Amino acid sequence: MRAALFPRMLRILFAWTVVGLFFFPIYYWTSVAFRHGRDIFSRPPVIFDFTPTFDNFQKVFGISFGEGRLTVTPGGGNFYMGPRLWDSIVIACGSTLLALIIATLAAYALSRIHFRGRHGFVGWVLSTRMMPPVAVAIPMFFIYKTLGLLDTYLGMILIHALMNLPLAVLLMKSFFDDIPAEIDESAIIDGASRWLIFRRVVLPMARGGIAATAVLCFIFSWTEFLFALTLTQTEIKTVPVVSTTFVTSVGTAWGNMAALGAAAIVPAFIFVLAVQKHLVRGLTMGSLKQ
Repeated sequence: MRAALFPRMLRILFAWTVVGLFFFPIYYWTSVAFRHGRDIFSRPPVIFDFTPTFDNFQKVFGISFGEGRLTVTPGGGNFYMGPRLWDSIVIACGSTLLALIIATLAAYALSRIHFRGRHGFVGWVLSTRMMPPVAVAIPMFFIYKTLGLLDTYLGMILIHALMNLPLAVLLMKSFFDDIPAEIDESAIIDGASRWLIFRRVVLPMARGGIAATAVLCFIFSWTEFLFALTLTQTEIKTVPVVSTTFVTSVGTAWGNMAALGAAAIVPAFIFVLAVQKHLVRGLTMGSLKQ
């Protein structure tokens, strides 16, 4: 019994060590958001022994904690980023939804409908993902300027959905391929239309795949920098772009930058938490066989 217990304890210890190594940078970065400047630059570095403060969140989001309650007062300083976090949420959610709608329809057609040139079309979809964004950033700027889409939510949602579409289509096609085609054939024999089969039969079975694709699309949009920098000017800015404004001529405002980074983790965490019920099933859909 003791001989079998030792390897198990060793595996548990190793697992906790790996988890600690991965989560320590996140903890340290988040803790910097709650530190005074002297604690950020102290030598040797302070890991746990520091006095928490909300000053960084006050400057970045107008959040303060006093008299036992949390208050939010919108600010107007150079480092106030409340609207920019909202810009990122709108763009990431909008582009994810648009990419999923188009990708599920296209992927189902590529998975179930056999037409001439289907494999070549899939290869073309994959090839569009291989193009580096910097190669099309400048042409997209002039196209957006002509169409009046610069510095707009619609423009950013479209470009981020376009960026995520190849990956979303290929992922969703692989998930639809894992659903036995005999299910569609049985529904057709019973008199169901192709649209009814997709909406009532196949789509509910692919919820896990949709969740996994949505998470990837959201994260790619949330962290995208080049298009957000090129196609926005003053009205709209995303979190990756405004993070560069914390580097000033007198130094880097590490505490304020950490406050923005810590807050930027929360929407992504909430989004993943909302779809976690289907996420694990989506990541393991490849195990389903006919």
